[in-house]
Amino acid sequence: MKGKLNNLINLSEKGTTMKQELLAGFVSFFTIVYIIAVNSSILADAGIPMQAAVWATILTCVAGCLMMGIWGNLPLIIVPGMGLNAMFTYTFVHSMGLTWQEALAVVFIAGLLFAIIAFTPLSDILATAIPSSLKDSISVGLGLFLSLLGLEKSQLIVRGEHSLISLGDISSPQVIVFILTLILAVILFLRNVSANFLITIFVGTIIAWMFGLVDMSSLKNGFGSASGDYGSVFGAMTFASMTSITFWIAVFSLTMVLVFENIGLISGQLGQLNQSEKYGKAFRVTAISAMLSGIFGSSPTVSTVETAAGITAGGRTGITSIVTGLLFLLSIFFIPFVSIIPNSAIAPILIIIGGLMLQNVKSINFEDLSEVIPAFLIIIMIPFSYSIADGIAFGFIAYPIAKLVVGKASQISISLYIISGLFLLNFILHGV
Repeated sequence: MKGKLNNLINLSEKGTTMKQELLAGFVSFFTIVYIIAVNSSILADAGIPMQAAVWATILTCVAGCLMMGIWGNLPLIIVPGMGLNAMFTYTFVHSMGLTWQEALAVVFIAGLLFAIIAFTPLSDILATAIPSSLKDSISVGLGLFLSLLGLEKSQLIVRGEHSLISLGDISSPQVIVFILTLILAVILFLRNVSANFLITIFVGTIIAWMFGLVDMSSLKNGFGSASGDYGSVFGAMTFASMTSITFWIAVFSLTMVLVFENIGLISGQLGQLNQSEKYGKAFRVTAISAMLSGIFGSSPTVSTVETAAGITAGGRTGITSIVTGLLFLLSIFFIPFVSIIPNSAIAPILIIIGGLMLQNVKSINFEDLSEVIPAFLIIIMIPFSYSIADGIAFGFIAYPIAKLVVGKASQISISLYIISGLFLLNFILHGV
């Protein structure tokens, strides 16, 4: 039976074994399982009940990983994207004034548009239309934004009147616990300890509990209460705001980030696997998963960077993703425990992930100022404007202007002119 299964999924041709695939699935899960706590915390900031947010995150991860494993037969791990969850909560809900139900509708429509792009030649057109400097600067800007969110969650910095940022009370128990947890997180990360983020969350929660900062009420309510909350979130998206410009600006911005982030992630991961010919299938699976996220009640999914851990552990086929998805399914039984994790245990992970995303700045050509200035605008405006969509808009508007000024109009595609014009129209309509 084992031999027949090996032949069916071409394990030997891929240079792997069933044991190796199973191990890679476990490695992938324990590398990315922190996303349950982190994503749920950010969704809760949008107003989604915390335990329901945990359910939404888990089921979204299960669906994404199983689809990639069964349909794509690839070891890519599909989970809610860091940065996209921040865009969902802090841009769409907090800045643009959408309800979380309306923001879920944005996720669904953006996912649908993503799917249309993925299943048509538009995917290739857009992949070549957007300069790499803009793609890289979006990742860097998102990294700074995540780090800012981490610092705010830790209460090390606080946002006061008129959104002015200042240093918090360093002597407060919350900040002390955060600093202790951050030190632990950095040590584990630099030492490359397996499941370092998971260990950080676990130990950080214990430290917070010792300081009396952990709310244990969800453990008393138990599993049944958590599942009851989810009924009000699954399929709760509402299209009441579809006639508003704000709604479609959110859709446009999210679609842009979804498409370009996944183009970069999937291309790199398949290159690592030497299976670049499967790009189209992987891209389509990711698009369908992102669309389903809105139904499940979560921010959209991406092929996460932690996929590299499973590939390094020997994952070469969809078995790796299937194992990871099934482990996410089993984690449903630990939902009450996830709900007690404090912000002080989440914040260090946001900061470290944000720091990792800054590495993309090395790919920007600093010798060409017409590339640097638009990229710089994206990088600084995403965190400073507290809006991912507005930050991206500044860079995309500046790019064709910079190229025209230096006489490099030939480097601008028609598609980029259209995208830049749409961002400019957005600002004009909002009186910016």
